[in-house]
Amino acid sequence: MPKPRSQQISLLDTQYYHICSRTVRKAFLCGVDTTTGISFEHRRSWIEKRLFQLTQVFAIDICAHAIMHNHLHLVLHVDCEQIKRWSVMDVLQRWHRLFKGTHLTRQYQNNQPLDKYQLATVEATAQIYKQRLIDISWFMRSLNEPIARQANKEDKCTGHFWEGRFKSQALLDEGALLSCMAYVDLNPVRAAIAPTPEQSSFTSIQLRIKAAINGKQPKQLRPFIGNEHQDKTQGITFSLKDYLTLVDETGKVIRSDKRGAISPKAGNILTRLHISDDSWLKLTTQFESIFTGAVGTAAHLSEFSEHVGLKRTHGIANAQACLNSA
Repeated sequence: MPKPRSQQISLLDTQYYHICSRTVRKAFLCGVDTTTGISFEHRRSWIEKRLFQLTQVFAIDICAHAIMHNHLHLVLHVDCEQIKRWSVMDVLQRWHRLFKGTHLTRQYQNNQPLDKYQLATVEATAQIYKQRLIDISWFMRSLNEPIARQANKEDKCTGHFWEGRFKSQALLDEGALLSCMAYVDLNPVRAAIAPTPEQSSFTSIQLRIKAAINGKQPKQLRPFIGNEHQDKTQGITFSLKDYLTLVDETGKVIRSDKRGAISPKAGNILTRLHISDDSWLKLTTQFESIFTGAVGTAAHLSEFSEHVGLKRTHGIANAQACLNSA
């Protein structure tokens, strides 16, 4: 039985989450349907464009994404600190970019006069909207519903396009976050859709590599701050150069199918993460089958289970085997 969202998401424990959403009725999100020969490649741009629009509205950043034939992977960061700085007007302006809001909230945004009771109603409504703007379920609803309508219109049909529930995994520590990001970024390479990460279209790794060539980072994605961006306070606390090295070396191993053949350079990075070469390769190729729920060290998993009210901690054995394994 699927767990309720309250037992899958705990911002007290982590602000990072792996999301996977799949289509139904053998629908192709993108790619070519081998049965009919119809190409749906153009749908990749639909979803990537919508993703980047949503990050301009929600207090949610994209760390990694990969748009596959019939599913999509996301690694999201919920920015709880950012939303604390938003005024009522900030919240309403963001919300109205996606939804109509109420008559009163539109009056407030247009600076029309309101009495104190109406102002109180607007402020209460803005608080509801503010919580929705850090809610992953609302983010996915805002992503999937318009894509489903657009796809169904193109397919000239009605009914569900996406599965009713998306999969959510809490990423509780650095090892869990980075291995999950690499797993997502290497999806096209594992599926033999692209020969290299830099040739993986509509993925975060391609955007990061293209930007890195010019010494930059893509504005659409949550940045790595590592040693090269000490002046920034918001970002993934790991070196971009080290991450790109890990993904590149791991991709080479996956393509050559030589398990354990991680280069010494990448191996040194994994040692700092306390993850062995074999464990890293297992995580970046079998992440979803190893962990069906939250991901992290045994200690972090136990804390998470306690906070969300789970009687049993799932994944302890795999956490002990794969994370902090070096």
